Amino acid sequence: MPNHSLNTATLKTDSLKTLVLDALDDLKAKDVALLDVSRLTSVTDLMVVASGTSTRHVAALANNVVERVKAEGIQPLGVEGEAGADWVLVDLGDLVVHVMLPETRALYDLERLWADLPSDSEGRQESHGT
Repeated sequence: MPNHSLNTATLKTDSLKTLVLDALDDLKAKDVALLDVSRLTSVTDLMVVASGTSTRHVAALANNVVERVKAEGIQPLGVEGEAGADWVLVDLGDLVVHVMLPETRALYDLERLWADLPSDSEGRQESHGT
């Protein structure tokens, strides 16, 4: 028997991913990266990392994502960093969006950080000393 809830969740995540990427593209986000972190954490499945050219651009990109998802009936779980706008995080549950200034993105290097983490199964093996 097929697992319909899994199929529905995957479809929902794919639609959300498309919506977010379109919202970022609308306002010309730079260097958009999609990270599948589903094997690395139970907190979220996907992360989108994008750069803006200024704090105003970063804020506008994040705001456009929020407006687009709300228009589709999706309420963000949280939005952080709007005050300084050198890094704005939009938490959409299955997908987390990070919009940053290039300098901030280079400093935190989320793509490398997440790529270097062991997956859950690898982490368990390491914690048992194997």
